[in-house]
Amino acid sequence: MKTLDKIPTNKIERAGQLVKTGLKVGGNYIAYYGEKVVNPSLTKDKLNENNAEDIYDGLKNLKGSALKVAQMLSMEKNIMPKAYVEKFSLAQFSVPPLSAPLVRKTFKNYLGKYPEQLYDSFTPDSINAASIGQVHKAAKDGKNLAVKIQYPGVAESISSDLAIVKPFAIKMFNLQGKDSEKYFKEVEHKLMEETDYELELKQGKFISEACAMIPNLRFPTYYEELSSKRILTMDWMEGEHLSEFTSHNSDKAKGDRLGQALWDFYMYQMHHLKQVHADPHPGNFLIDENANLIAIDFGCIKQVPEEFYVPYFELARPEVIGNPKLFNEKLFELEILRTDDSPKEIEYFTGLFHQLLSLFTQPFHGDFFDFSDEKFFGAIAKMGEEFSKDTQLRKMNGNRGSKHFLYINRTFFGLYNVLHDLKARVKTKEFEKYIPN
Repeated sequence: MKTLDKIPTNKIERAGQLVKTGLKVGGNYIAYYGEKVVNPSLTKDKLNENNAEDIYDGLKNLKGSALKVAQMLSMEKNIMPKAYVEKFSLAQFSVPPLSAPLVRKTFKNYLGKYPEQLYDSFTPDSINAASIGQVHKAAKDGKNLAVKIQYPGVAESISSDLAIVKPFAIKMFNLQGKDSEKYFKEVEHKLMEETDYELELKQGKFISEACAMIPNLRFPTYYEELSSKRILTMDWMEGEHLSEFTSHNSDKAKGDRLGQALWDFYMYQMHHLKQVHADPHPGNFLIDENANLIAIDFGCIKQVPEEFYVPYFELARPEVIGNPKLFNEKLFELEILRTDDSPKEIEYFTGLFHQLLSLFTQPFHGDFFDFSDEKFFGAIAKMGEEFSKDTQLRKMNGNRGSKHFLYINRTFFGLYNVLHDLKARVKTKEFEKYIPN
């Protein structure tokens, strides 16, 4: 794969790249509607493939938050067309890497030395490259190490990238009024945190120590003296990416064991630590030869405030979902319903969220849940399709819910999808035994 000697960092360069991409997408639509006149039975599959290809090609050289958003969208399997999911998922570990001279320059800038002065050996070519940084293999004092290097200019371009994306997001999600700004601020804040490797090191050490007692779960050790704000050194962990493992695994017991470790890991964080690894993408997990789950990325950690945590999980209880008065109260507490809503909006969104939560909270309604259940995921996909076609929903104010929903919902959508990929059957209360009395 071709390496990059330079990444566009200023607003004009990055906006220019996005405009070029927009023109290509526009051309794809013109070609599609031209063919549709000749062939009325033509589906949108080819259009989606062409658009996904052009958008991904435009974003992969920009790196940073633009590519990170594509990676996040690749997790929305029930919302995005398949072509986009497949193409955008490459943003996790298949994008053009930085050239060796640019890598050396980054080391000199942030650790004061070149890599060959810091490690006994260092591979100049990256092992994989993602949206915010790329990983190199190194060795020191007999230990194999993974060294993550952040792309130059990523942190500085987050605000301008989001400013470019903002008008499209407002239209896509029908956000109305000044309150929509809280969602963009939340995304900007989390993306800024993800570019701070000193914070990631601190978060990784804390969560790996706190969750060390959970069986079949492993973490790398982090090396502070070989890390900085833009460079992160940790143990090299041998294993295959979770998505590779699920593509060939036929051992149900292994899938169940890994799924249980993943579920316990997430529930322990959510219910005890009140902070959670909010990027459960398959590329952030490895499976070792002994079928242990390895968590390798702690850049995106979401704090879960008590005032959000309590009503959020109360809405997962059948006795609350089944009580109209209590259900309504929780919707107001979580800002799903607003005091300036019309009676029609209150009726509509109460019904919509009752339908959504009755389905989506099913894993919490008993002591066991089978994530290989195709009926459950089929019902989620069907509901997503119905919502996408709901003309009434498009007319309503899309400012719904606390800003905390963005990353907590993303966490659960990602977790459910990974557990489904593993075809895992889990004991949903098992994690409670790890929580101290």
